[in-house]
Amino acid sequence: MKKKLVILTGAGMSAESGINTFRDADGLWEGHDIYEVASPIGFRNNPELVLDFYNQRRSQLLKVSPNKGHKNLVLLEEVFDVQIITQNVDDLHERAGSSNITHLHGELRKVRSTRDQNLVYDWDKDIVLGDLCEKNSQLRPHIVWFGEDVPLLENAVEITMKADVLVVIGTSMQVYPAASLIEYVNPTTPIFFIDPKPAITKNAFNNLTIIEDVASSGTDRLIELLTK
Repeated sequence: MKKKLVILTGAGMSAESGINTFRDADGLWEGHDIYEVASPIGFRNNPELVLDFYNQRRSQLLKVSPNKGHKNLVLLEEVFDVQIITQNVDDLHERAGSSNITHLHGELRKVRSTRDQNLVYDWDKDIVLGDLCEKNSQLRPHIVWFGEDVPLLENAVEITMKADVLVVIGTSMQVYPAASLIEYVNPTTPIFFIDPKPAITKNAFNNLTIIEDVASSGTDRLIELLTK
């Protein structure tokens, strides 16, 4: 039976593909308060602004491709039972070929009903006011906004608790509730942390290995360490 390898990924995983992050110095939309475009209140106050914000992000996503880091995680499926839990809303893990992905913060290429959150649709074009679900309610991005519950968090906790090895790539693990996942691993579980500017020290956890690198070359090193 293959060991369970759980991988938590954040914005740094997709940075080399050319996807900007909210935390970049130049930002996605410099000058916009994040709560204007990523909160229920922001959507109520100015739905057109919010829809346009995500339309631009979706348009950008359709122009980029998975990077070597994404592809390296697919290679690990030959040796491990790989489960990816991502904070990213892109679909680059899927396009690279990974099999098991949990999107904590939603998916950019999907929309959902503002009336019934279980009505979710694949969506690759712009969303505009007047785009309705089958219950005649406005569609919105299928994204977990600030102030909203994270529906798949419990699933992610269950996955993390079963990890034989935990890998964290491209996320500071400072943003909750996702940051709490690392607390659910067994104290003896090996942890690998890949980030060019790691926000933790080597003594932060038992059995912690820090790989101070970007996702592509960092996962090259990870593969060496896990398969030697």
